[in-house]
Amino acid sequence: MIRVAILSLAGIALAMAAGYPDEIAQWRRQREDRLKAEGGWLSVAGLFWLHEGVNPFGAASTNEIVLPDGPARAGVFTLKGGKVTVAAAGSEERELWPDSLDFAQAGRVKLYVIQRGDRFGIRERDPESEYRRDFHGIDYYPAEEAYRVTARFVAGEKEIPILNVLGQTEPLKSPGVAVFSVGGKEYRLRPVFETPDAQELFYIFKDATSGRETYGAGRFLYSALPKDGTVVLDFNKAYNPPCAFTPYATCPLPPAENKLPVRIEAGEKKYGQH
Repeated sequence: MIRVAILSLAGIALAMAAGYPDEIAQWRRQREDRLKAEGGWLSVAGLFWLHEGVNPFGAASTNEIVLPDGPARAGVFTLKGGKVTVAAAGSEERELWPDSLDFAQAGRVKLYVIQRGDRFGIRERDPESEYRRDFHGIDYYPAEEAYRVTARFVAGEKEIPILNVLGQTEPLKSPGVAVFSVGGKEYRLRPVFETPDAQELFYIFKDATSGRETYGAGRFLYSALPKDGTVVLDFNKAYNPPCAFTPYATCPLPPAENKLPVRIEAGEKKYGQH
């Protein structure tokens, strides 16, 4: 009976060991599928900042927002008093909510309103974007379970400024810091809540591979909320921000305390196109 129990435990251990690489492989496939999807980041092919008043859009070069498809004059966006409306040919004027699923369409192109600070812009998503068409896959470090670490979570809520690539700063709430070890040394990462109702922690970080083997502006990582004073940081799921794949994203940058003086040889490597 003891021998049977030992063999059973060994079988479970082997299954778990085999299961983790499969989990990471599946995560990577799903990650690339989301990028390549018609509405994924690779479809983001333009960003146009609105000025107060009327902003015409369409395929003709006489428009302020020139599109690759659709009518010569598809309509107008109007920015007035912090509100954006769209009036397209044959349609009534309607409001578009920033950073929502609301969109206007011109031919194959979908147009979404974004707000960054006091600026309002139109994000163009094109299923025939060059970034989507020319996507050649992501390079990764080999998945190593040693980079799936359990961190001690030290609670201490505060608001921290997060700078984005536009030079704007947005204060986000942080519930504390994750304290973890790599190579026998202790490091800290401070997560933020990406939205007020977020149910996971968001980490923006750089490490000693940034700019060499990994994306220069840093990488992103999520974890579950703390449980029993700990969080699991799986650096095999560290990934490139959207700015690595399209120049029309407005990515946040790592806070100073999240610049790690250690090589995190896990997760996504630098994407070669940008």
